[in-house]
Amino acid sequence: MPEQTRDVAIIGGGPAGLTAGLYLCRAKIDTILLEQQLTGGQAVNSPLIENYPGFPEGISGAELVERMKAQVDRFGLEIKTFSKAMKLVLDDQVKVISLEDGEIRARSVIVTSGRSPRKMGIPGEDTYTGRGISYCATCDAPLFKDKVVMVIGGGDAAVEEALHLARFASKVILVHRRDQLRASDYLQERAHSEPKLEFMWNSEVTEITGGDVVKSASVFNNVTSERTEVPVSGIFFYVGNVPNTDFLVDVVELDETGYVVTDNNLESSVPGIFAAGDVRANRFKQVIVAAAEGALASAGAQRFLESVGVRQAYEGGH
Repeated sequence: MPEQTRDVAIIGGGPAGLTAGLYLCRAKIDTILLEQQLTGGQAVNSPLIENYPGFPEGISGAELVERMKAQVDRFGLEIKTFSKAMKLVLDDQVKVISLEDGEIRARSVIVTSGRSPRKMGIPGEDTYTGRGISYCATCDAPLFKDKVVMVIGGGDAAVEEALHLARFASKVILVHRRDQLRASDYLQERAHSEPKLEFMWNSEVTEITGGDVVKSASVFNNVTSERTEVPVSGIFFYVGNVPNTDFLVDVVELDETGYVVTDNNLESSVPGIFAAGDVRANRFKQVIVAAAEGALASAGAQRFLESVGVRQAYEGGH
């Protein structure tokens, strides 16, 4: 028998994917969500989200995503996890997603695969990942209680995570290649008032060394050309992200940095393939934007299904 063809396959289980799944399942559309990691995307790692409407005291990313997951479960969204890289190919009017244990065929696809922390390629980075090097302070901060740790970066994410680490570590050293932070004014005020937080300006980490675990970082000052060996037990990287679009190369149009290019309806260069959230070429990466785009992409997918005669015309207002 031929493989079942689903109406919509969502690739990625962050806020964008979960919201798209919520809207589609409420509309009684045959939908499956594919997730390579834990449901929730990078939002799970945020210790406190203070700008999502409806939570005046703020809410942790993990709890917000947990509530989203409970909501889609209520409407019966099917979620399938996979471990290895996927492949997306076009087969006439059907999109075929190849996984390690078979294929998922779908008439429409919504890509919500998000992005991942950028690696710097510093000597020792790969060696000590998981052995003192981390990309998630929310996940690993308790492991460094009363120890000296280092944060690399100067944007919102770096400062947020440095402040979170300060709740556990004895000292947090923030290394930034410029002479001032790029984070929002509110976060800068909190950072400069945190007594456990120290700054190394105009500096870059050039090497990470240790034994079984991280023991020190070599820091180069770009102004003075001074090199300093800094003893640390942990190093956290926050130097940007890269989109998770390897499986879309030569399938849809990507911009020069690898993000999916869409029209105003969030449809990619291939009819029936949509993108939403952090993986899309937009300028504002926020949980609320991802959720809103998930809803918009679901509407686009419904209209696409109607255009190819799969279902009745989409009716808005839900």
